[in-house]
Amino acid sequence: MPSFIADHPMLCAVALILIDIAVWRLISPTLANWKLAARLVIFAVFSAVLFNDGMNPMQAAPYADDTTLHLAATALQIGWWLFAARTLTVLLGAVMMQRVGHTGRLLQDLMGAVIFLIAIIAAMAYVLDLPVKGVLATSGAVAIIVGLALQSTLSDVFSGIVLNTTKPYQIDDWISIDGTEGRVTDIDWRATRLQTSQGSLAVIPNSLAAKAKIINFSRPADMFGLAVSLQVSPHARPQTVIEALERAMQGCRALLAKPAPSVAFKASASGGVEYEISGFVPAMGLKREVRNQLYDLAFRHLQAAGVGLLSATEGSTPATVSGARALLERSSIFSTLRQEEKDTFSQNMTLHTYRAGDMILPAGEVSDHLFIIKSGVVSVMLLKGGHKFEAGRMGPGEVIGESGILSDQATLADFTAKTYCTLYRIENEYLKPCLDARHDIGEAMKALLDFRVHAAQALTEDAPVVPVKKGFLQWLKNRGL
Repeated sequence: MPSFIADHPMLCAVALILIDIAVWRLISPTLANWKLAARLVIFAVFSAVLFNDGMNPMQAAPYADDTTLHLAATALQIGWWLFAARTLTVLLGAVMMQRVGHTGRLLQDLMGAVIFLIAIIAAMAYVLDLPVKGVLATSGAVAIIVGLALQSTLSDVFSGIVLNTTKPYQIDDWISIDGTEGRVTDIDWRATRLQTSQGSLAVIPNSLAAKAKIINFSRPADMFGLAVSLQVSPHARPQTVIEALERAMQGCRALLAKPAPSVAFKASASGGVEYEISGFVPAMGLKREVRNQLYDLAFRHLQAAGVGLLSATEGSTPATVSGARALLERSSIFSTLRQEEKDTFSQNMTLHTYRAGDMILPAGEVSDHLFIIKSGVVSVMLLKGGHKFEAGRMGPGEVIGESGILSDQATLADFTAKTYCTLYRIENEYLKPCLDARHDIGEAMKALLDFRVHAAQALTEDAPVVPVKKGFLQWLKNRGL
């Protein structure tokens, strides 16, 4: 032991406590292991200083003949017990954080409270030489009184312990507690905090959460369920509706193939029949987007099958209009044509059918005609690195072959039938005069072509190569050291 420390043990002990506080605050929280190591070293040195000077925390303080030194030694010995409790609490917290993560924080706080209580009782028994039995009896009576007064709060605390032990949900899980849905942001002594989809904060007492019906949308972690309900006319044949909705499901690439999505009849009434599309997506953030996409696809495929949603029946096309004429009315590109132009177009549109897997338009071909999808799902395949991949799916109302019509360019993708498909074909000899006369339609098709070309380039271009980091630290990381 250095002579200065031996000559001034109390001064050095106080300095070590101040150094511990400073180091704990100065070291970044990201360096948790270094903070813990520093605290362990300082506590070991602090203990050595006390024991070397005869200030054993297991015994009453020395220097009974000098009141000032006796009080200082007593304070340092009590401080040793509190320092030991804090060090043990931090050590246990670090171990629990590696094993259970942030969900064990509540249990960590409880263990810390118990450790500090034991340290205080030990300091009273060993250092102050007080009758612990009497203190425990008095504290027990006080605890009963406080427990009765804080019965509701204690219920939340112990319910929080149960929730952290059974783990029905964790931080960042999307859950629903009695109909309140949101992402778990915190679980503390009293309550569970949820951030709802509207951005607000919901605080639910742990005692209520422990008794409530809990739905955890984040388990299993790789799938999230969704459902879309639709009401159609009671006069529509169920098989026709189900087949149209199944085509809508196949047109949505974001839905997981396993578990497979499904269509089910839900309820029937005099006003309409309700059907439900249900499926799973790989991420919670996709639920809203996929629900919207499914509803749009269901609307288009039902419309192509001659079935309208109840909310859309008033504006539907009259039954006397031909299928080609009705398709032009619904087309986002050709709906602005005059009535006589639509009549001419519809008379020159020929219907073609394709089975699942048939090639509709291969890549590299310069098309001299335009396809408009009447029903079914068309798969778009692109080539990247010598391998074909599915870039998208198309449904009723969308067009194929505009690149050859507008600029004599070859088609960039393979268009194949994903399901049984029916398409109307318009020859260039009938389409060209329309494009020359109606610039708005030509501009709409050019905008569509530009969008598809840029999308294809973005999907097929090679990703930039990330340079591999080199160095001694990276060498150690690669070898798991």
